[in-house]
Amino acid sequence: MKWLCLIALILIVVASNAGHSYADPAVAPTTNVVSAGTENIAPVAIPEPSAQAIRHYRSGNLLWIVSTLWAFAVPAVIFFSGFSARLRSLAQRVNRRWYFSLVVYLALFVCVWFLADLPLDFYSDYIRPHDYGLSAQAFGKWLKDDFLSLALGIVGAALVAWIPLLLVKRSPKRWWLYAWFAAIPIMIFMSLIEPIWIEPLFNQFGPMQDKALQAQILKLAARAGVDTRDVYQVNKSVDTNELNAYVTGIGSTTRIVLWDTTLKELTPVEVEQVMSHEMGHYALRHIWKGLGAGMLLLLVGLWFVHVSAEWLLTRSSRYSDVRELSDIAALPLLALLLSAAAFLLMPPMLAVSRHFEHEADRFGLELTHDNHTCATVFVKFVQHDLAYPRPSAPVQWFRASHPSIAERIDFCNSYHPWLEGGEGRYSSYFR
Repeated sequence: MKWLCLIALILIVVASNAGHSYADPAVAPTTNVVSAGTENIAPVAIPEPSAQAIRHYRSGNLLWIVSTLWAFAVPAVIFFSGFSARLRSLAQRVNRRWYFSLVVYLALFVCVWFLADLPLDFYSDYIRPHDYGLSAQAFGKWLKDDFLSLALGIVGAALVAWIPLLLVKRSPKRWWLYAWFAAIPIMIFMSLIEPIWIEPLFNQFGPMQDKALQAQILKLAARAGVDTRDVYQVNKSVDTNELNAYVTGIGSTTRIVLWDTTLKELTPVEVEQVMSHEMGHYALRHIWKGLGAGMLLLLVGLWFVHVSAEWLLTRSSRYSDVRELSDIAALPLLALLLSAAAFLLMPPMLAVSRHFEHEADRFGLELTHDNHTCATVFVKFVQHDLAYPRPSAPVQWFRASHPSIAERIDFCNSYHPWLEGGEGRYSSYFR
């Protein structure tokens, strides 16, 4: 959900749109699987993509380019045309007090951006998945979710967007550093509450209905040293036909989530293999490490916004009618610069994510020793979700949060140190 990413950026700095989420767990489905200890290492061939999968891959790349450019164009037009300044004047006429005029402005700004994005969102999130047979979502459900995300974005902005603006006003030289310090507890808080308060607003979460399978998963978790009883099943079939599983939350809210589509399409043994990968994320503390990496890159991004904003303000004030960064009408400029920083920092952030996914694959293989099932489930993913096994290098750098399917199948085929008399990297984790 793109508008959930908007909430995250708002909570960090300003009312902003990330364009395409790199924090959403469903961006690259985590069907990373290995199976239950049969030590079958018969190599599995990497499947060739179907004609439909090739079209899906190519059109998806084109859509990503258009969407990325659009994410830059919308705040740029709103700011440099002076429209943001007119929204600010309207908000101040509604209520002269600073905070309330800020809330009115944010509501107007977010709604304008939402409406500007709506046609592209409708195509990318509704029309296109239906055209490729990847969704049977009802239009009413899609529309409800989109407007719910809009409402959450406005509420999130109203709660915290005043923080960076106040810091800019109080400390024009160091606001970016103080904003980073303020963002740390907000990011942790959001990671805590998202699994229990936000995600259930969009889909129904509950315990696994197959109790025998749940018992097997918990047994595998105990062997992996993962002390959790929180394996959730989510009703995603109302939104998509794709397969996925993921780990979310931190601390007491950490949970492993299985889409009901995954439970429907995979055998129980294959589901256990999906879980072995997710247990790797849990045991290796990837959520905390990812949060730390995100905080570091956020610091770089905020510094970039700081050094760029004043330069742009001095050269655009006669068009934008905005002369100070603390002006609430400067929010689209901050959003634009933050999006630019996110784009520039996307390759290192995605590289970190791909490393985590690879290590979770390794953890799962070492836990189950079933190379053959590991590879064959990726094959099933290719066939079911129109995955493209060998994306180009630029696509990997700027879009891929997971290693390519070809790389993962090759790894499943070749990684088995236990057969050469060695031990795995994570054998000490297992009980």
